[in-house]
Amino acid sequence: MGKPLWQPSRERIGRTNMHRFMQHVNRRHDKDFNTYDDLYRWSVEEIPVFWETVWNFSGVIASKPFDAVVDDVTKLPGAKWFAGARLNFAENLLRFRDDRIALSFKGENKSHTVNLTYAELYDRVARMARSLRQMGIQPGDRIAGFMPNMIETVIGMLATSSLGAVWSSCSPDFGIKGVLDRFGQIQPRVLMTANGYSYNGKAVDCLARITDVVSQIPSIERVIVVPYTDAHPDISGVPHAIQFDDFLSPETGLDIDFVQLPADHPLYIMYSSGTTGVPKCIVHGIGGTLIQHLKELVLHTDLNRDDTIFYFTTCGWMMWNWLVSSLAVGARVLLFDGSPFYPGPEALWQLAEKEGVSIFGTSAKYLAAVEKAGLKPSETFDLDQLKAVLSTGSPLSVESFEYVYRDIKADLCLSSISGGTDIISCFALGNPMGPVYPGELQCRGLGMNVVAFNDAGQPVSGEKGELVCLAAAPSMPINFWNDPDGAKYTSAYFELHPGVWSHGDYIEITGNGGVIIYGRSDATLNPGGVRIGTAEIYRQVETIPHVLDSIVVGQDWDDDVRVILFVKLMDGVELDAALEKCIRDTIRQNATPRHVPARIIAIPDIPYTISGKKVELAVRKVIQEQPVKNKDALANPGALDYYRDLAALKV
Repeated sequence: MGKPLWQPSRERIGRTNMHRFMQHVNRRHDKDFNTYDDLYRWSVEEIPVFWETVWNFSGVIASKPFDAVVDDVTKLPGAKWFAGARLNFAENLLRFRDDRIALSFKGENKSHTVNLTYAELYDRVARMARSLRQMGIQPGDRIAGFMPNMIETVIGMLATSSLGAVWSSCSPDFGIKGVLDRFGQIQPRVLMTANGYSYNGKAVDCLARITDVVSQIPSIERVIVVPYTDAHPDISGVPHAIQFDDFLSPETGLDIDFVQLPADHPLYIMYSSGTTGVPKCIVHGIGGTLIQHLKELVLHTDLNRDDTIFYFTTCGWMMWNWLVSSLAVGARVLLFDGSPFYPGPEALWQLAEKEGVSIFGTSAKYLAAVEKAGLKPSETFDLDQLKAVLSTGSPLSVESFEYVYRDIKADLCLSSISGGTDIISCFALGNPMGPVYPGELQCRGLGMNVVAFNDAGQPVSGEKGELVCLAAAPSMPINFWNDPDGAKYTSAYFELHPGVWSHGDYIEITGNGGVIIYGRSDATLNPGGVRIGTAEIYRQVETIPHVLDSIVVGQDWDDDVRVILFVKLMDGVELDAALEKCIRDTIRQNATPRHVPARIIAIPDIPYTISGKKVELAVRKVIQEQPVKNKDALANPGALDYYRDLAALKV
């Protein structure tokens, strides 16, 4: 089992919400559980009873109770959760309306933090909801956010969900094509944007792109512009534009009429990475998202009203949605927009000290980077309030586990967590009652019947396998947008093992009850924990005349993944500096900076299957010096030889 890096004291365990919940279960259900393993085993054996207990324990606000927790936990896909219930997501997040701070925002280009109390938040949401209602926004209408991670974004989401409309957001660093690939599918009536954003000390304009986007999405009736990098932006050139403060109702003291809706009413539309084409639009429901987030925040993260929780995220990552649900607990949510390394690598730890952060969330790539920068926050900053560090996006290396306890703080719960946009939550995450072992996620989430399947489709422990979930969970998508027969949804998760959710991660269930993540088992790129679809890169490269074809893969590098682009060029064309720059600029301008490859390599041929599909996984295996199985499925298997022992991939 190895030696744990951290073990909570008995006193600390006794103060956790997880321990309090375990005692609640013991009393309510006549149990005698003493360990997390006991609690987990019960939670996956008695799934309906477990989720009913979480619903009551977390105080979900509903105007009408559910008739049944779930119709059939073995129905994958298609299980129906909390039938008969009527509730509103925003009402649950706005249950506190006092003068304690709800939201704090710090932009990298701002000298001070802006605070908003729960009472002020309720008032601004009420004013925005009134204006949206007056323009005729109805349940099911879509409202899109092209926003930095700032207070107005949260107000927009809460006002949207208070009316039963559907919120969808992406990061403002997306190019026009990336935005259209997403918002163009869902046809929003309202688009919310900032005039620009700041990254690494540079202001970036958004309004020119928004003008182009609005011209290509005819459903957009109103563009709400939040002044950010410019206090008085010129919005005269943006169709249907109005400034945020001017859009809000001038009335104050309004009550919000929270529209009561079924638990499976759409709340969020998230987006897949776009590996096989335009991104899939993943629809998540009110009830499942709410109860799963409450379970993870209250029990697995040990969040309380006195906590200040921070997560470095953009509004295009599901961690933003997860973070904002902390409002339902009454905690203080700290938002940040900008580069985590501006003006230096100490920026976020300086913020954590100043704002008294108790739960600090980030990515594995960030922790590795600050270690390489020689940063030792424990020697420089007062992190007395810090009780947990959360890491996600990619597997956290053993070295980073050790770095956290050596150079950040010795007494905290380091929770490496893993799940995704697909379930807007986690399959494996933290356990504040348990020890932390290097390289391991502490536990599988309560109520999540997760196992590792070997190649024969059998559960295995202590060896690598495919992450699967054997039973329904409330935060699984209610459907995909524009997928009337459910074919895309079924294909995404249930094709490999019918009736079982296959997630696409390669994992091991350890003897400690923990989970080791070995990476993605499909072709999705994952540099720095940001999911990138190969098709999003292909669509840009295909526009470059001198490039005949291309294939893009991820290469394991320095405890992360770097993007490698191979290009097949026209006869007589060389991959010189000018062409490389053209490729990089095209990708950067039309996708995001994260899509830009670390290496671009000219190659004579691109391998395809007989059915005409590029084989990214086979190429990745070759450059990782791993064996390639089933070459018979390839139309040109000899092409793989071009990818072996490339000098450019050694540096």
